[in-house]
Amino acid sequence: MGYGLARNLQFTSLLNIFYILPTVAYGQLLPVDDTKYEEQVVKGVRDRSVLLACGEVVLPMIVFWSFTKLGTLVPRAVAISNGLESKVEKSAVLLGDVSLRNSTLEIENLKLAAEGHFMCQAMYEEDGEIRVAYFYIELIVLVPVSKPFLQMNNSTPVEGMPVVMMCTVREGTPPVEYSWQRHTNRDGPVAIAEAIGALLNLTSANRTQMGWYTCMAQNEVNSQTSDKMYLDVIYGPDEPVISIEPFAINQHGFSANEQEEVTMTCLAPSNPPSHYIWFYNSSQVYAGPKYVITRISRTQTGTYTCLAQNTHLNTRTQTTIILTVYYLPKGKPSCVPLPAANFQKVALRCSWQGGFPPVLLRWVRSGQEGNHTATYSNATQVHQGMGIRNGSSYTCLASHPGLRDDAVCRTTVWIPRGSPTCSAVATKQNEFLMLTCDWAGGQPRVTLWWRDWRDHVLGGLKQSHNIFVMKSNTTLGGKEFTCMAAHPLHPRAAECHVRLEPPKLLVERSKMSLFEGNEVQLACHLLGAYLGSEVFWYNNRNQVIRADARKYRLQQENAWFNVTLRDTEWMKDSGVYRCAAMNAVGNASVSINLQVKKYPKPPNVTISKLMYSRHRTEVDLEWQIQGAGNLTGFVVQRREAKKAPKMQPISTWETAASDIDPDVRDQKLGGLDPTVVYAFRILAVNHRTTGHPSEVKTPVIGAAVAGMIVATVASLLVFQYIVRNRENNPRLHDLLFRMAGVEAHEHISTPEDAETAAGMEGEASEQPEEPSAPAGEMSSGAEGELQEATVAPEDSPEAQDAAAAAEPAPETTGADDPVNVTITVTATP
Repeated sequence: MGYGLARNLQFTSLLNIFYILPTVAYGQLLPVDDTKYEEQVVKGVRDRSVLLACGEVVLPMIVFWSFTKLGTLVPRAVAISNGLESKVEKSAVLLGDVSLRNSTLEIENLKLAAEGHFMCQAMYEEDGEIRVAYFYIELIVLVPVSKPFLQMNNSTPVEGMPVVMMCTVREGTPPVEYSWQRHTNRDGPVAIAEAIGALLNLTSANRTQMGWYTCMAQNEVNSQTSDKMYLDVIYGPDEPVISIEPFAINQHGFSANEQEEVTMTCLAPSNPPSHYIWFYNSSQVYAGPKYVITRISRTQTGTYTCLAQNTHLNTRTQTTIILTVYYLPKGKPSCVPLPAANFQKVALRCSWQGGFPPVLLRWVRSGQEGNHTATYSNATQVHQGMGIRNGSSYTCLASHPGLRDDAVCRTTVWIPRGSPTCSAVATKQNEFLMLTCDWAGGQPRVTLWWRDWRDHVLGGLKQSHNIFVMKSNTTLGGKEFTCMAAHPLHPRAAECHVRLEPPKLLVERSKMSLFEGNEVQLACHLLGAYLGSEVFWYNNRNQVIRADARKYRLQQENAWFNVTLRDTEWMKDSGVYRCAAMNAVGNASVSINLQVKKYPKPPNVTISKLMYSRHRTEVDLEWQIQGAGNLTGFVVQRREAKKAPKMQPISTWETAASDIDPDVRDQKLGGLDPTVVYAFRILAVNHRTTGHPSEVKTPVIGAAVAGMIVATVASLLVFQYIVRNRENNPRLHDLLFRMAGVEAHEHISTPEDAETAAGMEGEASEQPEEPSAPAGEMSSGAEGELQEATVAPEDSPEAQDAAAAAEPAPETTGADDPVNVTITVTATP
């Protein structure tokens, strides 16, 4: 209450002098010529905020705002300010959320009831004189336009019918302007020029006017757009149009080749969309706009009719076409060279079975007809392999009445480059071994077969790709297998060899060490991809390491198999880690010795200061370190200092602050319960190694609180001295007691007195705050009570009661309680 007692001028009394302000200032009549008048019009928006400025007055002494409702002549008080404090009347809530800042009146959440006339009366000092200004503000409250509502007399008209649309709003300050738009997928939003205000009249609706309609209402405050409403114009169907894919025509209509996919599409514009029915030779075969025959046959030649219906209008139209189907043998002619006579000759075979009439086939080379006679459906020629040049091409021609030109089939006799490639892999968890031999390409294709180390043939003869599977056996280690490859253009069979080997492993370092908390990568190298060897890592407990997002990360890059240990821990992660590999014919393993070391202990810490703040919800903590050592931070812990009741565990330490920079030596800790006594300790941290905890301390009361107690005792001693020495200091005594009841009636008759009073106010505001009696006790009866206290001796019970009565009372404030302001005047005799 120290600042609240700076003046003993209540707002209730300020309201009473509202009508005196125009003529009187500090008891002095003001000249009429010095009064300033201004008028203006301000517009505000309902439910928003508006600022009403009291002219250009800078730091007025007193500001009073009043409001006169439209249609009445009685002004109502709204707010008042004396330069230090301000008050808003309760009834002002009808205007909105009113607040007064300096001389500006701010109304948030503006109400319609605030529309009317506001008057600001301000008293201010200019050129050493007191002046009064009047500012009249007419506030107009604007209402935003509400969201428009769109109505149609008919949302599904038949093409040619009239349609009327109306756009209405619930509220909004006029004038309100309207605009219309139509939205379509093709054109997007399109403005409608023929609309007149809130009315849109379509005298004859057509299909081009279909779409989503919206109207926008706009006034000087805002604009709002209505929800979309769809205008669905009913029409059709028009005459159907039939299209065919693939497109081919003849003298009777359309044609198609047998086995082709034929798609017939019928389109008749209509709304709602037409319902289509297909007829084949007057028999219904399908319903829908698109009729697809996936593999048309010659038996499907005939007439096809499309019937379009509008079920809403019950109207229909139709179109008929003729489709003729030609058919050829399936697919295309096939020509291929084959090995013959134990891979010594090449047989050229051409065939194209089916069709009517049968296809006529013949072989040609280099654009010249061959000596062989053409035959139907099949044609074969045989050539000596060594007499054919690598890359020689041969052509087979196919003739048919259904073809515009001869069908052509070409083949080339060639041997692939290089030699066969072979490999061996283990399958089904090393239970089987699979020998693979490849030599792709060539015409005819290369013939492959396997032989073992004893020259025994394994499996059969296959072209281009030969796989032989056998049971795994450790006795096969080091054995060699051979793949043989033969071709008519190759004079001798080519060979490819595979040797089965057990795995071999290698590590870069057999011993590794690191500090705990870091991560380490253990690497193992597989020398050669032997039979697809499987590689596993075992941890220090001889357990297979699986991918674990928290602890382990497995990674393979080419022939390197790596395992990464995250967040390593001392002792727990130290030990021997093993990399093991196995395949179908053997296994191998290597080890790495990993040592995880702890960080050195940090130096010890001692608490040098632990002090409560003013409200006991925060403490200031300072500390020092003792000795040398590395550290990366500090951790502060706390717990309740009081002992727990019996049969209950003692409260454990909890972290109050962590991750404190190692260079910091102080910390402010908040969030404390002022009713609880806490104990604190601090620990130094070096990465994951914590030092010895400091001594346990509880906070002490700060110097600010002790100073308040000393100031209170000193004020009581001064008060007692003034009461006992009334005769020696009568003027000071009268100022404290007798002037309290009449100081509100003191008048300042001259400007000099006003300046003196202002100076006294400044001195009083600069004096330090001292505890004083509650504002309600500083009444006319206070002087008598204090005079009685002067009679009693210093050590009497009465004096002690008086001293106790002078103790500061608890601060209590309310939204509706008047605020007491005490003016302290110092007089010099």
